[in-house]
Amino acid sequence: MRGTVGGEGSRRRPGGPARSRPAGRHDSRRPAGPPRALRPGPHHWFAERLLAVVSGRRPVHSLLGHTVGPAYQQLVTLAPSDPLRDRLRPVVRQCGRFTPGPGVIEAFARIATGDRLTAMAFRLEQGPDLRWRCAAVEIQGPRP
Repeated sequence: MRGTVGGEGSRRRPGGPARSRPAGRHDSRRPAGPPRALRPGPHHWFAERLLAVVSGRRPVHSLLGHTVGPAYQQLVTLAPSDPLRDRLRPVVRQCGRFTPGPGVIEAFARIATGDRLTAMAFRLEQGPDLRWRCAAVEIQGPRP
């Protein structure tokens, strides 16, 4: 605490207020994050988690708080009974979305397992707490 007025980590200029910006910066705005086009949306997060459950890398109950309606039961049906062992690991190749209205995302993911492709479609709904939850899942093609 020696040498600082406000305690550990506080930056005070002698006789002045605490600093909230880097030295040499004259405006009070914070730097922006990555451009909006580069930030992955919630559909990317859900695509990875849904694939992990459907491929057997994660248990179904890991998405219990992230599903609503019949989606959890759909995952129980889609998840393999035996865990992933000597199979190829599936990966999300592409993920896209359509927004039919506020608080709803209908998304798709193209999943590659070796030279096989599988399509996964899912619906996300935003609750009153602003958290996204999966409301439906569907898989077409060979199972990942």
